[in-house]
Amino acid sequence: MIKHVVFDVGKVLVDFDWQGFFDMLGFPPEVFEKVAKATVHSELWNEFDRSKMTDEEILEGFLERAPGCREEVMRFWDNIGSSIHRYDYAFPWIQGLQEKGYGVYLLSNYPRRIYSQSIEELAFVEIVDGAVFSFEVQATKPEPEIYKALLEKYGLDPTECVFIDDNRKNIIAANQLGMATIHFHTKAQAEEELQSLGVG
Repeated sequence: MIKHVVFDVGKVLVDFDWQGFFDMLGFPPEVFEKVAKATVHSELWNEFDRSKMTDEEILEGFLERAPGCREEVMRFWDNIGSSIHRYDYAFPWIQGLQEKGYGVYLLSNYPRRIYSQSIEELAFVEIVDGAVFSFEVQATKPEPEIYKALLEKYGLDPTECVFIDDNRKNIIAANQLGMATIHFHTKAQAEEELQSLGVG
């Protein structure tokens, strides 16, 4: 029986709209592609999520990957939290599940720097029953270590958990550890699948 709902954060409870943020910063197409390739589309982004490297090391790596775009990379870096926007349904969804007696937890790849710059958009962290972010444990989904960190920290039985994530690889990893899973596309679709699991 499912007793706990574990949410991914990005693209599930908040939007990480880096494209809109680049547009807001006024990046022309050629700069847009260059900065994206150097940052969100680079292998270094996973290390940013992991936060084992220092912010200074991450920034230096981004700058090295975007020669001639130092000013644009710095504008992105200094205001990166502005790319995060909480979905209107986040609080009601979490609270509704809690009112029905379910434990609600967060398990997310999230860099330390973006966390500190988007704390207002993540206000629901204050009401969930527990949370593990990648920067806290220096491991990222789909690595088993981050899932185990959540389960062990809060004494959760994986067979009593359903994990909701928009990334298929992350879903597969959770399933291999014994969790029920939902590949998130929309809230309505996820709620329908929760109901099919007896949740709701």
